[in-house]
Amino acid sequence: MIEEKLVSLGLTLPGVPKPAGSYIPSLRINDLVFISGQVPFIDGNLLTGKLGSDISVEEGYDRAKVCALNALSVIKAEIGSLDNVKRIVKVSGYVNCVDTFVDHPKVINGASDLFGKLFGEAGQHTRIAIGSNSLPMDSSVELDVVFQVE
Repeated sequence: MIEEKLVSLGLTLPGVPKPAGSYIPSLRINDLVFISGQVPFIDGNLLTGKLGSDISVEEGYDRAKVCALNALSVIKAEIGSLDNVKRIVKVSGYVNCVDTFVDHPKVINGASDLFGKLFGEAGQHTRIAIGSNSLPMDSSVELDVVFQVE
């Protein structure tokens, strides 16, 4: 059902991104799954740059959505089906930005809005949106997510 909603939105899940360091993509503890930081990879290409300099808020929003899709591909690999997600518990969003940038929430809304469209009330979550002067590999956005699962 959730994957049908993805298709109706014109979206597809990417393959599971490979870790860029010494960590695992996900860790399940009882009914919680913690997803490691996901950056905006599209077909193996990383979307880089700084918000407030060479990246607009709208582009950042779209990149946060890409991070969310990557997180969904990881959770699907962990639990078998997106229909087994009971709730999205927490989203932590990091925005690579200039010092004067203040629209971090508008950027991370790209992920939050997608989760809400896909999961309805179960997609409503706690969240933090943090600005950073750099992110790994000059990524423009990074996201980690905690899911509650069946």
